[in-house]
Amino acid sequence: MKKLSQLLASIQPLQVVGNTDIDISDVINDSRQARRDVLFVAVKGVAVDSHRFIGDVVEKGARAIVCEDMPATMNGDVTYVQVENSVIALAHIADEWFDHPSRNLRLVGVTGTNGKTTTATLLYEMARLMGYKAGLLSTVKNIIDTREEVAKQTTPDHLTLNRLLHEMVEAGCQYAFMEVSSHSCVQRRIEGITFAGGIFTNLTRDHMDFHKTVDNYIAAKKMFFDMLPKGAFALVNADDKVGEVMLQNTSASKYRYSLRTLADYKGRIVESRLDGTTLELNGNQVEVLFTGRFNAYNLLSVYGASLLLGFDPQQVLVKMSLLEPVAGRFQTLRSPRGYTAIVDYAHTPDALVNVLDTIREVVGTKGHIITVCGCGGDRDAGKRPIMASEAAVRSDRVVLTSDNPRTEDPDEILRQMEVGVPDDKRPVTLTITDRRQAIRTACQLAQAGDVVLIAGKGHEDYQEINHVKHHFDDREEVLEVFAHETN
Repeated sequence: MKKLSQLLASIQPLQVVGNTDIDISDVINDSRQARRDVLFVAVKGVAVDSHRFIGDVVEKGARAIVCEDMPATMNGDVTYVQVENSVIALAHIADEWFDHPSRNLRLVGVTGTNGKTTTATLLYEMARLMGYKAGLLSTVKNIIDTREEVAKQTTPDHLTLNRLLHEMVEAGCQYAFMEVSSHSCVQRRIEGITFAGGIFTNLTRDHMDFHKTVDNYIAAKKMFFDMLPKGAFALVNADDKVGEVMLQNTSASKYRYSLRTLADYKGRIVESRLDGTTLELNGNQVEVLFTGRFNAYNLLSVYGASLLLGFDPQQVLVKMSLLEPVAGRFQTLRSPRGYTAIVDYAHTPDALVNVLDTIREVVGTKGHIITVCGCGGDRDAGKRPIMASEAAVRSDRVVLTSDNPRTEDPDEILRQMEVGVPDDKRPVTLTITDRRQAIRTACQLAQAGDVVLIAGKGHEDYQEINHVKHHFDDREEVLEVFAHETN
């Protein structure tokens, strides 16, 4: 229980009708959770305006309402609080309700188009290897010390985010690492959260269905760095031209990492293999279990952030060699027939290019690359022909297939992808709608020394079709093929 007056202390209401010296049993923004003595925050969402449910939650016993538009009829036993922006009010109320958890953690946010999950997860693993309790908020999963919880969003809503951070504090965590999506910045989901640092990985085309323009997308990412406080650190990829944009207005201390130029944290790829890489970090060589330039950038940001958090530099180098790839991120599987299958989350043109270029760099002309890829439905349709083009140009064989069609016709998505396939690549491009059959076909085409890349879904263990999620795991499908190869 907390007093309503305490919950309202950090916001500036336009008006209050009723008593604020009342006890609140819980804070909710979902009318379906309404019960006695709760505070309900009505939000004007993208799909639903929950102001319409104020009457329902009052009938169920809600004690207070925070809203932008006061209802025409008010209950004398209920306190109504009008605010200019109920999303921002919810952020600060949630922070107050859970006792300002982010202030009691060293919380680092990671934003960018690609590499967020890997970077945040590896920082969590680094903190654990250094002997600290830590938490993780990622696309794949949320972790409170060692307890895992399924992640429903890359960056959770205000109440879920503060609850998870509060549970980390209660579990004794000293550090926490989270992905910060561009959607969450625009929707102010990180409002009221105190960060000790922020990392920018890179920026390429993505989420145009939401942001409409690349400039809007950049501005969304920049919002995160603009809100970092003095005393925090801002660590950006100096090899991405958008990196300096992120630093323009930040109050945080500015740092850069690079594989190409002088920087605070300078890296170099000494040798690259399918099963690992020899990296040089600020003049020190280390063996890592990761492959590819894109992973070198991820590891370099982890190295830099670890030092900025005050971890012992020599111990950080030792622990770098113990870090393991994140599930579904360049996950390598070896076939009994001598070819290699790689499961990767690459679902943007740039991510696909990075993975394919990495494979080509290692394989050279000694083996063929066979790529399986698709594009999700109800998302940026403009990238579909681009994805197909990049896959075709950088592979020896391509199998276009269904990803998560959601509410769209998968065959129509594939037709839009096929437009991007160059004429000279059409003879070596197959279109197989059924993803299971597409994976099996690609593996059947592979010979010893070849690499089969299965891109787009990575860690996901489902296919979403017409609002229904069906179990489907790319890695399981590959292992099933391998099992038959040994029979």
